[in-house]
Amino acid sequence: MAANSLTEREGRCAMRGTCGGKTMFGTQIPCPTDQLASEDGVDRDLLVSLCGTEYSEGPTCCTTPQLETLKSNLEVAETIISSCPACRNNFRSFWCSFTCSPNQATFLNVTSTQRSVTGKKIVGSVDYFVSEDFGTGFYDSCKEIKVGATNGYAMDLIGGGAKNYSSFFKFMAAEKQIGQGSPFQINFPLTTPPDFSPLNTPPRNCADNDLGSRCTCIDCPSICPVLPTIPLTGSEPTCHIGVLSCLSFILLLAYSLALASFIGGYVLQITLRKRREKSYERVALSADGTSDNPLSPRWQARGLVGASSLAQHVDGDESTGTHSDSRHLGRGASLIDPIDTVQPRQYRLNNALRRAFYRLGLICANSPWLTLAVMFTFLGLLNLGWERFAVETDPVRLWVAADSESKVQKDYFDEHFGPFYRTEQIFVTSVPTSSDYHVPVLSWDHLQYWLDIEAEIRALPSEPNGYTLDDVCFKPSGPDGACVVQSVAAWFGNSLEDYDPDNWKSHLKACAESPVDCLPDFQQPLTPEFVLGGVPRADSGAKEYANAEAMVVTYVTAASLDPVVEERAAEWERTLRAYLENLSSRIPEEAGLELAWKTEVSLEEELNKSSNMDFKIVILSYLAMFFYVSLTLGSGSVVGRDEEGLLSSLNHWFTNFPRLFSSASSSSSALSIDSRTTPSFFPRIPRKLFIGSKFSLGLFGIALVILSVSTAVAFFSLVGVKVTLIIAEVIPFLVLAVGVDNVYILVHELDRQNIVHGPNANITAGYGFTAPMSPTMSRNRSQFDSTQSNEDSVDAVSMPLYLSAEERVARTLAKMGPSILLSSVTEIVAFALGALVPMPAVRNFALYAAGSVLLNAIMQVTVFVSAMVIDLRRVEANRVDCLPCIKIPSRIALLDPLPSSTGLGLLGKFIRKYYAPFLLKPVVKGVILLLFGGLMVGSIMSIQHIDLGLDQRLAFPPDSYLIKYFDALDAYFDMGPPVYFVSHDLDVTHRPAQQELCGRFTTCQDLSIANYLEAERQHKESSFISQPTASWIDDFFKWLDPAQSKCCRVRRRNPSQFCSGRESNRICRPCLEGREPAWNITMEGLPEGEEFMIYLKQWLESPTNEDCLLAGKASYGAALALDEDEENIVASHFRTFHSPLKSQDDYINSFNAAHRIADEISQKTGTKVFPYSLHYVFFDQFAHIIGITQQILGLGLAAVLIVTALLLGSWRTGTIVTTVVAQTVLTVMGVMGIWGISLNAISLVNLVISLGIAVEFCAHVARAFMSAGSGLPIDHPAGQKERDERMWTALVDVGPSVLSGITFTKFIGMCVLALTHSKILKIYYFRMWFTLIISGALHGLVLLPVVLSLAGGPGYPLQEADEEWMSHAIRNDYEYTPFLADDESTTSD
Repeated sequence: MAANSLTEREGRCAMRGTCGGKTMFGTQIPCPTDQLASEDGVDRDLLVSLCGTEYSEGPTCCTTPQLETLKSNLEVAETIISSCPACRNNFRSFWCSFTCSPNQATFLNVTSTQRSVTGKKIVGSVDYFVSEDFGTGFYDSCKEIKVGATNGYAMDLIGGGAKNYSSFFKFMAAEKQIGQGSPFQINFPLTTPPDFSPLNTPPRNCADNDLGSRCTCIDCPSICPVLPTIPLTGSEPTCHIGVLSCLSFILLLAYSLALASFIGGYVLQITLRKRREKSYERVALSADGTSDNPLSPRWQARGLVGASSLAQHVDGDESTGTHSDSRHLGRGASLIDPIDTVQPRQYRLNNALRRAFYRLGLICANSPWLTLAVMFTFLGLLNLGWERFAVETDPVRLWVAADSESKVQKDYFDEHFGPFYRTEQIFVTSVPTSSDYHVPVLSWDHLQYWLDIEAEIRALPSEPNGYTLDDVCFKPSGPDGACVVQSVAAWFGNSLEDYDPDNWKSHLKACAESPVDCLPDFQQPLTPEFVLGGVPRADSGAKEYANAEAMVVTYVTAASLDPVVEERAAEWERTLRAYLENLSSRIPEEAGLELAWKTEVSLEEELNKSSNMDFKIVILSYLAMFFYVSLTLGSGSVVGRDEEGLLSSLNHWFTNFPRLFSSASSSSSALSIDSRTTPSFFPRIPRKLFIGSKFSLGLFGIALVILSVSTAVAFFSLVGVKVTLIIAEVIPFLVLAVGVDNVYILVHELDRQNIVHGPNANITAGYGFTAPMSPTMSRNRSQFDSTQSNEDSVDAVSMPLYLSAEERVARTLAKMGPSILLSSVTEIVAFALGALVPMPAVRNFALYAAGSVLLNAIMQVTVFVSAMVIDLRRVEANRVDCLPCIKIPSRIALLDPLPSSTGLGLLGKFIRKYYAPFLLKPVVKGVILLLFGGLMVGSIMSIQHIDLGLDQRLAFPPDSYLIKYFDALDAYFDMGPPVYFVSHDLDVTHRPAQQELCGRFTTCQDLSIANYLEAERQHKESSFISQPTASWIDDFFKWLDPAQSKCCRVRRRNPSQFCSGRESNRICRPCLEGREPAWNITMEGLPEGEEFMIYLKQWLESPTNEDCLLAGKASYGAALALDEDEENIVASHFRTFHSPLKSQDDYINSFNAAHRIADEISQKTGTKVFPYSLHYVFFDQFAHIIGITQQILGLGLAAVLIVTALLLGSWRTGTIVTTVVAQTVLTVMGVMGIWGISLNAISLVNLVISLGIAVEFCAHVARAFMSAGSGLPIDHPAGQKERDERMWTALVDVGPSVLSGITFTKFIGMCVLALTHSKILKIYYFRMWFTLIISGALHGLVLLPVVLSLAGGPGYPLQEADEEWMSHAIRNDYEYTPFLADDESTTSD
């Protein structure tokens, strides 16, 4: 009789017993019934063991066969959830009530029936009414339980990742054809009919204090200690005023005040000056009109102060009246003016260096061939080191110091746990349509096609040894196990034979929701995050796995410290790479699919391909610089200075050529005086083009640069310092920049010496040319000047004019050698200090740079000096450049023309006449200081926005397949890299150490490793830990739990012998069954000491499978390192996963967070812990790079200060040079923040280069400034004018060489480099070096002259004969006004 009311339903069953299954071997299904509950046919002991003491007596609605089925199902579930008693007991209560409750009919209603294979009526579907309170409590007690072996949640396995209790129930009770689902449909209506009463048993809470409920922190976050939230590095609260940082605001405010003060002061000065001029004009009108000296305040300001005006200030008013007439008093009378008043101060070190370089130059010039032979022999011996040449390509050894923390930790991990496995990963997507880029990839046809492809890959033989995937793959279960291949195909058993177009989607959905039911052949659950990407969500929030946009396929190959094993894997990977390249080209047409992929060998191969592609551009850049140097080096040659140019000569020839055929041509040519108007068959080619050219000398100077780099490479290879790609690409640029500058300076100075003391030298020309080095240049008079006295002329002629070629070269080196020494020593010391940086790439670069610059400097003052004298002899012998065997006869000069040139090239003339006078105007100085002050403020503001990192996409060619792969990785892969927290030097066989590690027992330390990692996981934003931790010790102790009857088993007759999985329960029992005290969550009675190791070794050998997911072979076989005797644990790791890392900041922050966590665990537990992930060793540099940058730049600037101050003889000038160098580097860093250039090892190397090149821009100018002085104190009334004139002289002297030698040379090279397709070259070389060239030129030729003219130290002489120029100065006008165009300068220029 059917019960219709709730009262009638009490004590009745809705189903009882079993009536068969749907299939012959299918699960037994209950019989529907409305009978009263009964005590018949039930195994009471089994019932009580499963459902508790409340079923120890009274009727039930279940029979023994039902209990056995229930027990089997509970054992599978409890393997996953037993760590939390609350969930375990709620789970049992839920299903015991469903199966055995005597009041089953009050909350269970059979809604349909069906027939078994034997024809009996069986349950088809039921409604199970459960109260919301119990459902919510049940779900809450289970939702946070972790499954360490999978780094996931129990809810993913038993509830399909449910987010609420109704989804949880629905998943558990859904009728399934596979796995541990229900054999019939169970529904859970949200509302209960009046004649039913929902199951409302009080649920257990994981935070309850009774042992039947209390869970540990790992599975019950509500009882975990709350850790403070740690902000990300760089995201800490900082001082801001609006959108500006406080530092930026203060700098802007200070700059604004300085700008306002300057403008206000300038306006006030102009106003006061106009008032003074008006008052002077009134006085001048009433004064004697015949006065020689007007009283205008601008009279004295018309020129810079020369030697005589300095004497005026020293001697007082008396000298003013006599200075202009001294030229007419003869030689003796001219010495009445005291020479001491104009003699610059002496600096002993400078004099010693001049003498030393003079002697060196004389030796090299007198014995050039011997010098070349000795030096080239020495260099040749050093170049024997090329035999040990080796290129370092291993990124680990490039970017991480051998003794750095990350490198030591990586080596420890590799040694104890084996190197991190190798991966080959493929993203399979559909070809996007024009209207939709998010096309689902999964379809029956696509699955069939792709499973065939996977079968081909598994059978793919390598060349030439025929290795297959099975030979090289990673097998967690041992050599006889299956390969780890993470793919959707694994859910289908790598075959679609049992599926069809109608049921594949349901199977896919079931596997995605319950991976434990679809174990792949390597027997580890495969969650959908590993095999599907771009999974959309329905409106309800449920994931639509069948509509995923990408399939993710990962082949894991074994890594080894054995090179033979590594090469075997690499060989197969190269074969796979070739296969995938071919497949990528044909798969769009064959299946409408696209691939994005990488193999383990891809990174190195593509990096090398990028380097090879960049090589052509780099070589082209070098060639452009080579030809520029060679073609422009002889522009200042004395040969053919007064000849017309090539274009002018061709023009005259073309104009006069028709006259050859005219009747009057013969007569006119016979009477012609100017050969340029004489017609001829061939044009008159200027001799300078053949003889004055220095193409061969320029090539020789460049060859010395290459030889210095080659020798440095050979030497350091000999001592074991490997070359890196950065060195190969950067060092030649650097040395070329430094070396070519010195070449220009030496050659230009020799040109000056040739004009002054060469074969064609004369008095006027000589001093006309050297004048830029003295303050008395522009008042020279020609020897033909009618006003010049005979005494002057005789005295001048008696001075030595012609000097031998050797003497001129020696004087050249004596003058410029100290300047070369200054720049070279400063750069060498700055670079050498870079070797203190532990990062190998930077350290090796610093060593190579310092060595190359040192060798280049040595060769330039020896070998190049010898080459200069050889080339000079060629020129004076009228031999053709590049073809010295050909000699061109000298042309006869009918007239000795008046000298019309000062010896300066176009660039020098521009600087002399326009640039220097303009730059040194007081107003211009103020504007420049303000502009560069603003540049400094802007740079400091921009530096605050420099990012750290190096996007690996930049290192690949633009068309590399890896770029597409990394884009797909960011778009579709939702798992971060694994991270391991390694515990070492801990005796885990004893309880206290076990409690420092474990997390699932009540006596574990509150902040044990497992508990601490779980607590940090709650702060994903700052910890970057997203997945539960795989705690080996917790799973090991759970494996020992007798409740896991299929896990740890021993023979009943011989407990010392373990059972295999196939042996019967009749002869085997659980390991700790009957143990006193029994296994419990307090850890009391669990194994220690030798017994611990016995069970542990068995656990590590037990296969992980469906019978026992807790077994350790597959999940933890590589997680523990035992000592040689296998008597103790040396180290073990706890595995978890980072959040998906999408940017460089994510990688850097994950590195910092993991190390912070490890340090805190070590501090709180006393256990030594360190983190390890594959990317840590590459991002280790960013943990220290800011400090390294500060260190290397600080040491470099300190070296610049000390060296420049000592060699220049002035701490004030040294400080100014160092400050300008620092601001140059600061500007480069400022542009980095604007131009998207991150700070990394490459940009750090370029910053070190910036420091060296900035010194090159500044050193020669500062040296020339110091060499042109009178030694007046800074507070002397004439001090400012004296510094202005010295600065003018310095700019005219070395400005053209600095511009030609480094600015234009490098600028041409950079323009070629801009053509590269390589992003890393374009960003980190072109952008940074272009900025460096512009910044260096502006600071060295604009800011430095201004600051030195305002506050530079007192100078000292650098002329080859101080008495010579001093006598000449006294003999001629004192007053020199270079800022006003005079007659001579107008005609000469």
